[in-house]
Amino acid sequence: MPALTTAASLLGLLLLWSFAAGAWPSRAFPPPDQVWRVLLNDTATGELPYHLGVTLGRVAAAFIVAMVVGSVIGVLLGIHRRADQFFNPWVVLFLNIPALVIIVLAYVWFGLNEAAAIGAVAVNKIPNVVVTMREGARALDPRYAEMAAVYRFGPLDRLRHILLPQLQPYLAAASRSGIALIWKIVLVVELLGRSNGVGFQIYLHFQLFDVAAILAYTLAFVAVMLLIELLLVQPVERHATRWRRRPA
Repeated sequence: MPALTTAASLLGLLLLWSFAAGAWPSRAFPPPDQVWRVLLNDTATGELPYHLGVTLGRVAAAFIVAMVVGSVIGVLLGIHRRADQFFNPWVVLFLNIPALVIIVLAYVWFGLNEAAAIGAVAVNKIPNVVVTMREGARALDPRYAEMAAVYRFGPLDRLRHILLPQLQPYLAAASRSGIALIWKIVLVVELLGRSNGVGFQIYLHFQLFDVAAILAYTLAFVAVMLLIELLLVQPVERHATRWRRRPA
């Protein structure tokens, strides 16, 4: 039933789009079939898969960097109160710096290269991960740490059996919001300073006023991100929380 409801909802949106495009014929508002033709043509030439792959690579790299760095910093700040008090203004500052400013500064300081692009995206996301993981570290139950000390758990056992299970909901929240934020920022990074990727293609077709191509690349990328959410993020989350569903 949920799948049927989703399909019906998307079909209704498609019909509404077709009706609106037919009632208001304009180059600025192409009908769905025109967008579909552009998508098929660019897929057949290999241009769309290439630019999608480049953008997804940047999304994955920035996501991994942001999650690893942000999680480590967040847990350390959540555990050590004095460090949290000292660095909290830094976290607030980076949370409120606009993404555009970080991107421009990264390109000015480090040049128009791949490292600057990925680094700028990661820096934009790291403060959000820090805040989420800091709250998770503050909520850690000290009784589990005492149990680990009694049973003489090693560092890896503490991480696997004590720390990660308690932090899992916060990791899931940071990951899900991270993917949603990072891929949007990646498009801006590509628009401003890269010569490939979905963001670059959108900027290129904007200059040509080719709205059908803009929508084709946008919808293709959104569809890929939704597939990642359905086929990767949600199954991993269900696997990580399977112990909660086990009968007592």
